[in-house]
Amino acid sequence: MLDRRIKIRHLQCFVEICRARSMKSAAEKLNLTQPAISKTLKELEEILNVPLLTRSRAGVSLTRHGDVFLHFAEMSLASLLQAVAGVEDLAGQGRARLAVGALPSVAAGLMPAVATHFAELSSSTTLQIMDGPHGYLIDRLRRGDLDIVIGRLGPSDSMQNISFTQLYNEEVRFIVRAGHPLLAAPELPRIPEYQVIYPSQGSAIRPLVERFLISHGIGRIDKRLETVSGAFGRVFTRRSDAIWIISAGVVANEIADGHLVALPWDTSMMRGPVGLMRRPETAQSPQDQVFQIALRNAMKDLGLNG
Repeated sequence: MLDRRIKIRHLQCFVEICRARSMKSAAEKLNLTQPAISKTLKELEEILNVPLLTRSRAGVSLTRHGDVFLHFAEMSLASLLQAVAGVEDLAGQGRARLAVGALPSVAAGLMPAVATHFAELSSSTTLQIMDGPHGYLIDRLRRGDLDIVIGRLGPSDSMQNISFTQLYNEEVRFIVRAGHPLLAAPELPRIPEYQVIYPSQGSAIRPLVERFLISHGIGRIDKRLETVSGAFGRVFTRRSDAIWIISAGVVANEIADGHLVALPWDTSMMRGPVGLMRRPETAQSPQDQVFQIALRNAMKDLGLNG
């Protein structure tokens, strides 16, 4: 039997502490004091008779019992949120929708797993996914056409009045077809000898790529075409000797299959944060909150560190 002493507030506090990895941040998010949230967590641990979290100067971390409990606590809250949304939908005789923008690396790498989890958690919600370059998606977010955008942190001028919550870091790589001549002698200064698929103007990764090339003495690439189209890049790269400069997530499946290969160069200076972007003044809907649970589950499946 479920212990009737466990209340929704216990689950909400525990889950939010785990999300924020900080008692202070979780308290601020829930509009509680730190003593109040500490007391709620202590009550939950006493009811379950096991420690759920360990505390240190670095923050909080899950115990073995806490890791198990977190999974089911999130599922329980997601089900409750979905039930509330379902009642609202029936009252309005409509179907809930959530519009998500995904930059190319996210659309190809992370979103399929997120969509799978979201469908399991929220079958009565229609998930709308739009991909495209950073500037285009942020513009749609500002206009209210999108509820959320997931992708790379853009230039500071493009992020005005947009909140950003980091999810993980991702590198930009130089991608070629299997059997490409450069694989036999991967010398970085030889890049201009080949046609290069270059990130378009306004894309989030372009400034990183430009700085990387300049730092390696490559100031200009004449034989280049510019696009953020993953569909074009995959086909063109496999059929030619072109070098495709693209975020690793876009081509993760093709690299795993062996059709495309990342040139063995250190591109760590082009590593950048991928995160969740939204309009800060907009209240999170139940569908939005369930989506975040699906997102965390998908990241865990894919081994993406928060």
